[in-house]
Amino acid sequence: MASCTQPMRKTKLQAANLEGTADDVEAAFYDALQEGDIDKLMACWADEDEIVCIHPGGPRVVGAMAIRATFEAMFANGSIRAWPERVRKTDSMASAVHNLLERVDVLTPDGPRQAWVIATNVYLKTALGWRMVAHHASPGTPGDIQEVAEAPQVLH
Repeated sequence: MASCTQPMRKTKLQAANLEGTADDVEAAFYDALQEGDIDKLMACWADEDEIVCIHPGGPRVVGAMAIRATFEAMFANGSIRAWPERVRKTDSMASAVHNLLERVDVLTPDGPRQAWVIATNVYLKTALGWRMVAHHASPGTPGDIQEVAEAPQVLH
């Protein structure tokens, strides 16, 4: 079970999760990263023992308490300035998989720079609405990530 508790009043995030879509949860997740808001971030996750998060270059982190601890450690250094871009979605009635590029602002010795991370977010529709069950992010690169896709077939 998740370690975070939710207030009895219906917050904007809860309303979006209960009445919205996986897209609403994804937006709330990235807002929480940018705000450094651990409670808002954890409200995006499902209340399941097997939720999983893999940070760029890091180990597999399983369970709400472990995931919360990793984000708390990151937020100790400030918020995470990441924006989802070029989202590719596979959605069904009860699940959604979003593969995207995260544009991340990072502070380097040479000043602010952008890095790019490939991430996959998986959402399930639960009794409480849409919730994240997995976030897997690759190590970042300093340049824009190129995409390889099949060319559409031409019918004659």
